[in-house]
Amino acid sequence: MASAPANARAVILVLDGVGVGSLPDASRFGDEGTNTLLHAAEAAGPLRMPISKDLGLGCVQPAPGLEAVASPSASHGRMAEGSADKDTQSGHWEMMGCPVKVPFAHFSSGFPSEIVDAFCRAAGIDRVLGNKAASGTEILKELGPEHERTGLPIVYTSADSVFQVAAHEEVVGVKELYRWCEEARRILDPYRVGRVIARPFVGHDGAYTRTFHRRDYSMPPPGPTVLDALKEAGVPVVGVGKIEDIFCGRGLTQSLHSEGNHDGMRMTAQTLRALERGLLFTNLVEFDSHYGHRRDPAGMVRALDEFDADLAEVLEELRAGDQLFITADHGNDPTFTKTTDHTREYVPLLRYEPGRVGRDLGTRATFADIGATIAAMFGVRSPTGRAL
Repeated sequence: MASAPANARAVILVLDGVGVGSLPDASRFGDEGTNTLLHAAEAAGPLRMPISKDLGLGCVQPAPGLEAVASPSASHGRMAEGSADKDTQSGHWEMMGCPVKVPFAHFSSGFPSEIVDAFCRAAGIDRVLGNKAASGTEILKELGPEHERTGLPIVYTSADSVFQVAAHEEVVGVKELYRWCEEARRILDPYRVGRVIARPFVGHDGAYTRTFHRRDYSMPPPGPTVLDALKEAGVPVVGVGKIEDIFCGRGLTQSLHSEGNHDGMRMTAQTLRALERGLLFTNLVEFDSHYGHRRDPAGMVRALDEFDADLAEVLEELRAGDQLFITADHGNDPTFTKTTDHTREYVPLLRYEPGRVGRDLGTRATFADIGATIAAMFGVRSPTGRAL
C-alpha cells in the first residue's frame, strides 16, 4: 500500500440513528416505509441546516427546509447496510470493514432464568426488577420508586440486542452499576447479546432523569477492523463519544467520552486543533437516545439544527488534504409507531474535502466503503469495502 502523507487527517461524524429511507429488506425487520430524516422534518420542520444543505445533504434526502442544491460542496450519496442487523454495533463495525454476518440474539420477551439467575449470583442480589422489553423512560416511571426502596437493579431490553441495567446514582452508585454490567457482559458473551448498557439516573418520586454516565459494554468486533490496521501502522485514532464502548477499546489510541451532541462536536473541533495526523471518529448519540427511541420528531429536528450550527466550528478546523465524512449507523424514525426501536434504513454519506468539488457517490452497497476510503488514505488495508 502507498504511504500516507505525513499530515493526513480524516474525521467521521456519525449522526446516530439518522437514516434516510427504508432499505429494500426493511419488511424483514417490520420497518417498511421508515425515513428518519424526512419524517422528522415533515412532522416538526422545516429544518434549518444551511451548512448541511450546502454540503449536499438535501441531495441525498430532500426534506422540508433541506432542498437539493445544484452544486453541493461535498460528495454525496447513501449507503445500504450489509450486516444482518440494524444496531449501533453492526453499523459502526461494518463502517470499519467488519460486517456482522450472524445476527445478534434478541430477547424481546425478557431474559431466560439461566441468564437472570447467573446475573443475580454475580451481582450479589436475590432478584431483579422488570426483565421485559420496555421504553427506558417509561420503565423508570414504573419501577423507579420500587428501585429506590429496594436498591434492586431494573433490567430491561427492547427489540434490539441489549441487556440494559438501570440504577439510581444515589441509591446504588455508578461504580456498583458498572460492576453489575461488567458481570453481565461476561455472562452474556456466549448468548451473543450485542450490548450491555449501564443506565444511571437521578431524581425522586417518579420524576427521573437519565444521566450522561451511561456506559455501553459491547461484544468485541468478530474480526479485524480498519481501526486495528491504523493503530498497528502507528496512525493516531481518537474516539469521541461511545466509540470506545462500541469497539471495546480496540484500535483506538485515545478516547474521549462526551456529554451529548454539543459536547461531542466541541470535543471534535478542539481535538482537531491539536491533531497533526490521524483519524478522529465521533458518535453523536442524542439523535438516537433522546429523540428516536422516545419518538420525539420535534426534538430530532432541534438536534439536527443544533448539529448544523456546531458543524461550522468543525469545518473551520479543517485544512487542505483533510477528509470529513458525515453519516449514520442505522435509522430511528421518530414518527414510526409500531415500535420504539431502531429502523432498517439507508444512511446518508457526505464526504467533504476542502477546496475540492463534490460529486454524486450514488448508492453504496455497504457502509464499509467509508473504512476502505480511510484505509486507502493512510496506506493500510481494509478487510472489505471499496474506496469512494
